Amino acid sequence: MDVNNALDKYINYISIEKGLSKNTIESYLNDIIKFLNFYNEKTDTSEFSDDDIEDYVLNLSTSGMSVSSILRIISSIKGFYVYLISEQLNNKIKLNLIIPKNEKHLPSVLTEQEVNDLLEQPDIKKPNELKDKAMLELMYSSGLRVSELINLKLSNINFPEKILKVTGKGSKERIVPIGDFAMEYLLLYMNRVRNVSRFKNSNCLFINTKTGKPYSRQSFFKKIKYYAMKAGITKKVSPHTLRHSFATHLLENGADLIMVQKMLGHTNIETTQIYTQVTTQRIISAYDKYSKRK
Repeated sequence: MDVNNALDKYINYISIEKGLSKNTIESYLNDIIKFLNFYNEKTDTSEFSDDDIEDYVLNLSTSGMSVSSILRIISSIKGFYVYLISEQLNNKIKLNLIIPKNEKHLPSVLTEQEVNDLLEQPDIKKPNELKDKAMLELMYSSGLRVSELINLKLSNINFPEKILKVTGKGSKERIVPIGDFAMEYLLLYMNRVRNVSRFKNSNCLFINTKTGKPYSRQSFFKKIKYYAMKAGITKKVSPHTLRHSFATHLLENGADLIMVQKMLGHTNIETTQIYTQVTTQRIISAYDKYSKRK
């Protein structure tokens, strides 16, 4: 359904059926319109996803907005999302959102050692865990959103060139490199698991070898939590954490901000700039620890 038509129906719904006050409705409407304007290339309700809210929150965080204000905005957008789900106007939204819980507004990031520990957990002798290993390595190597990862097609991979064509938000395509480790385990997964599966003719890259269906977002989320627990990582870890860590580690190792923006597929540079704050905070924290040892 057209986004504007859906918004009109939602406002009518909360006005008549829920009986909200005029002021409350105007507040919701203002928040939702700003959100929709941020993604003005999306014209149909089916194009929206959970990732859109998370990236929008990152953008708001760079402006120094208070947590209370961000939470109010999330609540407004979430109400609209719930309506889209209930009216069957979007079947992709699951509302597995990362909600800010402190005034720093910074995304959770793993250290390089924690990433290494996490990626070492899958037992590649087991077919399903070899697939998990390939997915984790590829996500961290290329900074993919979880929705981009699970929707990859075989045709998106250029194996000889070690590059990946990603269709991101607004159906925008970008080209990102695939790291050597990611390519190594991707080829192992292809040869040992996918190409010997009875569903090997599927165009999806990562499949459930029992059903032939694409790997689900929820399954991947549970797997990352499981491997993080095995690695002894106490931080809250989600698929988006690997994307945050990818961006932060690139900047810490001297990557250009514009290059990182392009690899992440961010429309606005302000969204990418949040990672410079993470990097600065980590440098200060490391210096503080060093100073205390002196």
